[in-house]
Amino acid sequence: MNKRLLFIVLCFFLSVSIQAQEGTNINHLAQYQYDTDRLSIEFCQNRRTALRNLMAENSVAVIGSNPIRNRANDVDFQYHPYPNFYYLTSFKEPNAVLILFQSPITYKGSLITELLLLQSRDPKSEVWDGRRLGVTHVDTFLGIDHAEAITDFQFKEISWTNFDQVFYEKNNLLIDENRKVNEDLNQFKRGFIDVLKKRKVKSNGDQLTKSLAILREVKLDEEMTFLQKAIDITCKAQIELMKSLKAGMAEYQSEAILEYVFKVEGAEYPGFPSIQGGGENSCILHYTTNRKVLNNEHLLVSDVGAEYRGYTADVTRTLPVDGVFSEEEKEIYNLVLKAQNAGIRAALAGNSFGATNQAATEVIADGLVKLGIITNRKQVRTYFMHGTSHYLGLDVHDLGTFGPLKSGNVITVEPGIYIAAGSDCDPKWWDIGVRIEDDILITDGEPINLSKVAPRTVKEIEEMMKLESKF
Repeated sequence: MNKRLLFIVLCFFLSVSIQAQEGTNINHLAQYQYDTDRLSIEFCQNRRTALRNLMAENSVAVIGSNPIRNRANDVDFQYHPYPNFYYLTSFKEPNAVLILFQSPITYKGSLITELLLLQSRDPKSEVWDGRRLGVTHVDTFLGIDHAEAITDFQFKEISWTNFDQVFYEKNNLLIDENRKVNEDLNQFKRGFIDVLKKRKVKSNGDQLTKSLAILREVKLDEEMTFLQKAIDITCKAQIELMKSLKAGMAEYQSEAILEYVFKVEGAEYPGFPSIQGGGENSCILHYTTNRKVLNNEHLLVSDVGAEYRGYTADVTRTLPVDGVFSEEEKEIYNLVLKAQNAGIRAALAGNSFGATNQAATEVIADGLVKLGIITNRKQVRTYFMHGTSHYLGLDVHDLGTFGPLKSGNVITVEPGIYIAAGSDCDPKWWDIGVRIEDDILITDGEPINLSKVAPRTVKEIEEMMKLESKF
């Protein structure tokens, strides 16, 4: 039997099998049992209800999944769901759209408050790209009360002009990826744009993002379980790097150690490209080339985060490659640590979002003047040129309102000092870049350092670097 005939026969039997599975056999849903600690149906139902409560009366919200992104030629990047869509559904497949109605509407004879549009099952595609949930089991596995194939959806079935507001996100639904693998989603987008323009629907492309920021900036207990897991994995990786780091190692090898631990501990991805900047690269804030070979005179800024069930950590440690900080490195490191401790103390509910940055900046400004690196405090941004905090969650720079800090916020506190070669100061300070970053939970009392298990004082780091590594 030739390969083409064999493939046709295989597809025939798969088609028969899949049709049966849409009925009573749900073996194709085994993938939903691989990881038992997924975002729960109840969590997502709660979040959809919370979003409806923020929506104006007689309104509708439309949230699309991410498209498949092309890497090169016929190779795509590993798929990652759109965080807002995932937050409301826990669904990770592409070519899907969630429509939420603020109050029930009649749709094809049924009274509904939500509609999930998704890909139908397809035996040929599933052979190549993996199993799909399909329409039949959406209620069981996602708890969404009505679903249909995205290719079956017709905009005329909903009276869009009857809504007082149609909420959407511009960067989510107004970009046509124009690729065959995204055609189902693109077809929906084109229809949606047509509805907005030709039918003169009252629409709002900003309020949905603002509403989701209000929800996502306060973490619920279930989210904290996943976020703490991501942070714990990241701290384990940083500790393993401390034990393993040595001269002659390339930046990419340090990256490999960290990301090996991520995978071994169950993280799906790094939450962002790993930053492993040694020597002069320690002074580049978002350096990701990671090709330099390290020597004993270098500091290594290691800024990484594991992603677990969609939630990402963000923990930075700065390490001496030879295991011992020089006197100059120690001066700068301890100044950054002092600034970070001041920032963490300022991470109190009711304080402004910028309070951590203000506290850290004051310490660094005074310290740099004292060391003679700057002559007046106004020059502090020459060597500390970024903010101190951002929200953390489903995105490494997570959604939030940037209003006063609230109990349940998770933020980073990450001051740094970066003195590039050629700077207007004593050359003994050149190529010293230090950043220390921890993930902080805002509470009704004192802030909690969720990543404190990873050593961060000079003494703790030097002691950890003396221990034996598995690598």
